[in-house]
Amino acid sequence: MTTLAINKRAGFDYDLQEKYEGGLKLRGWEVKSIKDGHMQLKGAFLHIVKGELWLKNAFVSPYKPAGKVDETASGQDRKVLVHKRELKRLIGKKQEDGLTLIPVRVFLKGNLVKLEFAVGRGKKKYEKRESIKKRDVERQIREKMRE
Repeated sequence: MTTLAINKRAGFDYDLQEKYEGGLKLRGWEVKSIKDGHMQLKGAFLHIVKGELWLKNAFVSPYKPAGKVDETASGQDRKVLVHKRELKRLIGKKQEDGLTLIPVRVFLKGNLVKLEFAVGRGKKKYEKRESIKKRDVERQIREKMRE
């Protein structure tokens, strides 16, 4: 499985609980652009509208060799394809207080472009500071072990 795009802030800004996988409904030029690595998940989130799961605020830059491509389509919402039972489970999770659906990464599975997303709770500012301190301490311990 080749990773095409990663949301680096997801693990830092959110406490990720359960991970899910779904397909992305894309146009031909979007697939080619994503395979070239021209997708950004920073600030993206998933939203449930009328029983469908949508990826919002994900940016796919236009594929240059495709010729004239609608520039406004690069920031549009994209449908995420999941099973109905998973969607019902996600709707139940979403109704709990403070839970959000966050895209974690986009990857290839065979020839298909898939999205890995997670149910997460937003971290408070002091929790983010604690994770930074923990990361620094672990780095210092690794450095000491090398010496």
